[in-house]
Amino acid sequence: QVRLVESGGASVQSGGSLRLSCLVSGSRNSRNCMGWFRQPPGKEREGVAAIDNNDDASYVDSAVGRFTISRDNAKNTLFLQMNNLKPEDTAMYTCAAVACSQCSGSWCSFPKSYEYYYWGQGTQVTVSS
Repeated sequence: QVRLVESGGASVQSGGSLRLSCLVSGSRNSRNCMGWFRQPPGKEREGVAAIDNNDDASYVDSAVGRFTISRDNAKNTLFLQMNNLKPEDTAMYTCAAVACSQCSGSWCSFPKSYEYYYWGQGTQVTVSS
C-alpha cells in the first residue's frame, strides 16, 4: 500500500522560508511522477510544482523563482523548498504521486490534480505579513 506523509509546515513571517518533505512508502520513488498541491482557505486546490522521473520540474507562475521541487530517491522523499514566502502562500500543502507510466503526458495532469492517484494528508503553511 502506497502511503505519503508530509511534514515541515509551520507559521512563518512574510519573506521567510520553509522546506516541506513528503515521505513515500510502498512504492519506489524513482518510478513516480510527483507533485505538490495546495488549498488556500476557502479556495480550490491548485498545483504548485511537479517533478517527473527524469527529475525535470514544472512550476505554476506564482512559484517560479521562489519554490524548488526536488527528491531524494535513496530516502524515498520529495521536497519543496519555499523561499520568500508571501501571505498568499498560506494553504494546506499536499504531496501527490502516480506511476509515470499511468500519465497521459510528461507532467501528468499538472497543474490539475486528476491524474494523481496517491495523496498525503497535508501540512499547513501559514504566512503572516
